[in-house]
Amino acid sequence: MMELTLIRHTSVAVAPSICYGQTDVALNDTFETEAEKVKRDLNGTVFDIVFTSPLSRCRLLADYCGFPNAEQDTRLMEMNFGDWEMQRWDEITDPRLQEWFDDYVHVCVTGGESYIQHGERIASFMAQLSQKPYRRVAIFTHGGSMLHILTALGLVRVEEAFDHQPPYGGIVRVTIPSASGTAQETKES
Repeated sequence: MMELTLIRHTSVAVAPSICYGQTDVALNDTFETEAEKVKRDLNGTVFDIVFTSPLSRCRLLADYCGFPNAEQDTRLMEMNFGDWEMQRWDEITDPRLQEWFDDYVHVCVTGGESYIQHGERIASFMAQLSQKPYRRVAIFTHGGSMLHILTALGLVRVEEAFDHQPPYGGIVRVTIPSASGTAQETKES
């Protein structure tokens, strides 16, 4: 059995209308307050290994929570929004934008990736992780990446993924059975 603790980074200093995925954006001025809550919620849990997205919004939270040596893995990064990164959604003039809105699961962002490609990165990470003998694993990552992990474990359907978006600084705990069986979400904060 493996217990996964998925931790979403704290809020970012980016307007809600801005498309940012893999851009290494700054954190809000409230970082310390938000990070302290995450640290408290982790309650001194001991992990066999801690992973983090290499983007600073995840690394800084891992550091703050006492895991400065968390293993960085690029597969945990947020979706690559390519040419749309750091643009206001309502100002993107790419004619493919509507095509993507109509089928974000299969259509690639111009210069970026599709929802499926993002999911394939996460599936690769999860497949490798499942081969390890770890019992308790922490993953500091992004909302989209967390949704893909939950989808890969059969806890969330792709069509409903965005209804399960964890809040900034949110923690989702999942238990994965040893052999066959179904993963179970044990706590969300």
